[in-house]
Amino acid sequence: MYSMKEVCKQTDMTYETLKYYCNEGLVPNVKRDKNNYRVFDDQDIAWIKSLSCLKQCGMGITEMKQYVKLCLKGESSIPERKIILAKKKQQLLEKLQKIHASIDYINTKQQFYDHVLDGKLEYVSNLLTREKTPRD
Repeated sequence: MYSMKEVCKQTDMTYETLKYYCNEGLVPNVKRDKNNYRVFDDQDIAWIKSLSCLKQCGMGITEMKQYVKLCLKGESSIPERKIILAKKKQQLLEKLQKIHASIDYINTKQQFYDHVLDGKLEYVSNLLTREKTPRD
């Protein structure tokens, strides 16, 4: 059995977060020792790591509570859980597309700046007005 502090170290979760998750019912069936301190087993730790992953996926507390409720129903709720996870996956894929687009933008700007600094391109800015010359 593991103490709260030991679980926090193993799961890279703050003490306050773990306590909050326990109080919110996200870690069901928490056991207590003779001094009434929470104690956890390996199965609890595996579940707490899953909660961390769900949080990283963008699930809020309400969604995690619903997910826990479904998990506690057992195998019969797998289709519902798959739907929830599929929606989260789609949201993550959309975020990933936006991140890739942002990285592409940065790469393009870096390349442009490199070419300007190397003298291969003339510097042009959308923010600065160009002086009109007789050629314009």
